[in-house]
Amino acid sequence: MSTKSEYHHGNLRAALIDAGIAILDEVGWKALSLRGCAARAGVSHAAPSHHFGNATGLRTALASEAYRRFADQTDRYVRKAAKNPEACLRAAGLSYIDFAKQNPGLFTLMFGGAELNQDDTALNEQRRRAYDQLGENIADFLPAGANETVDHGLRVSVWSMVHGYAHLILAGQMAPKAREHASDDALLDSLVRMAVAYHRK
Repeated sequence: MSTKSEYHHGNLRAALIDAGIAILDEVGWKALSLRGCAARAGVSHAAPSHHFGNATGLRTALASEAYRRFADQTDRYVRKAAKNPEACLRAAGLSYIDFAKQNPGLFTLMFGGAELNQDDTALNEQRRRAYDQLGENIADFLPAGANETVDHGLRVSVWSMVHGYAHLILAGQMAPKAREHASDDALLDSLVRMAVAYHRK
């Protein structure tokens, strides 16, 4: 399908998002620009401005898409897991790690300090969806009668452990690839043990 045809069929925004993701993976969000995105998608320089307004708008749209893809992947991983809390938590953790490995540009945009429109409705909806998923996957590990503070504490603990590990992978600080899968399993085992210990507090 030609670029012109994509535009008339309403697919230009999706094409620009895909172009932006490719740029993120190649050079990172700091080098992302409306002009570069337009060139990558093969459209006029004015096209991205029509859809995103400015560079912050483009980064925000890409971050929203990143959270959407991340949440969709987590749903898939958890649905395929055995129907017990430990397996579901492992699946959610593995999804997080795999998403970082497979989408380094998007992952870095989500958590790398890029200026985003924090009032953007779509972005905040997708962030909330991801946070709610985390809550669902740790719910069975909460002590009986846990209040909101306790719930938040476990969410942050789980998130910090997996995120730190994923960040180390992207920073090239983990073991060689031949041992990477074993490292993933060790991290996920530790994640479950931590959650179980939290439940027993």
